[in-house]
Amino acid sequence: MTVVFYHVDAFTQDAFKGNPAGVCLLTKPADEKWMQNIAMEINLSETAFLWPLKDGYSLRWFTPVSEVDLCGHATLASAHVLWESGELNRDSDARFYTKSGLLTAHREEDWIELNFPSEPEEKTIPPQFLLDGLGIEATYIGKNRFDYLIEVISEAAVRRIMPNWTLLKKIDTRGIIVTSRSTSPDYDFISRAFFPSIGINEDPVTGSAHCCLGPYWQHKLSKNELIGYQASQRGGMVKVHVHGERVLLAGRAITVMKGEIQI
Repeated sequence: MTVVFYHVDAFTQDAFKGNPAGVCLLTKPADEKWMQNIAMEINLSETAFLWPLKDGYSLRWFTPVSEVDLCGHATLASAHVLWESGELNRDSDARFYTKSGLLTAHREEDWIELNFPSEPEEKTIPPQFLLDGLGIEATYIGKNRFDYLIEVISEAAVRRIMPNWTLLKKIDTRGIIVTSRSTSPDYDFISRAFFPSIGINEDPVTGSAHCCLGPYWQHKLSKNELIGYQASQRGGMVKVHVHGERVLLAGRAITVMKGEIQI
């Protein structure tokens, strides 16, 4: 018996850019330990496992070391695979039942728009080794249920961060998002995101981080529609539309590999 596996680069239209995700199409629920082992074997930042339900799909996400409650790029990759493979009609929205509730994906030509929960931060006082671990000075520090959000003075300050992973692994959150206004007229803000506690030192493009970045920059820039660029080595763009308690995240995706997993 085999399971079909896809390797998809999300939040990009170019292969080998954006954020790679694994997508496994299953016919029924799978054992949690098996899914974790497959995610460890695939060894991408997240691998998505989905199987059909009456009016949608159950969707779970695993890093190489743990399950996560919310993941944007692997959800975008999952929707892309459903439409590309013919599993789902291209005119139909994808409906995913997850640990963060119902998430949907809508296709508009080669763009995929995800409907995600807003995850705004609140101002907080962090442990000192957080800033020491990043080697930065902050103009603002907030925290939501997942991550710290840190604004710094400039795009250059975001780009030159060289983290101390030993210190950052001590942080008791899923991750750390660092952001600033963009110097490019093509983007409103840029960011980088670090998740060493769940086995991902730097995530290339993080959809769920934009559930926090969107509301934050909406308030600062007084606009509901924004474009963010995540300045990792691979890099990727996310269109963000803040709509009350929901955040719409739009990106593109491309399949770079397809294979089979032996059961």
